[in-house]
Amino acid sequence: MTSKKITVTFAPGAFDSFEGTQEELDNLMAEIVQMAESGELMEQGELVDFDQLIEDDSEIADHLTGFMSNTSTRILQ
Repeated sequence: MTSKKITVTFAPGAFDSFEGTQEELDNLMAEIVQMAESGELMEQGELVDFDQLIEDDSEIADHLTGFMSNTSTRILQ
């Protein structure tokens, strides 16, 4: 059985609220890519019910909603 290779692309601004050093961010991004390549990301991933997220943690839901609505208008220089 052949599985489709997952490509990881980080959206502009995906780590804007990251609090850490550039080295820590680089390590985090490398770990995410490695987990995708090994299949661990898909094995351990969980679907998120957005309606339930709104009830459980409205602050995170608001942040994600704002992030998703701003990605198409973001200008990088």
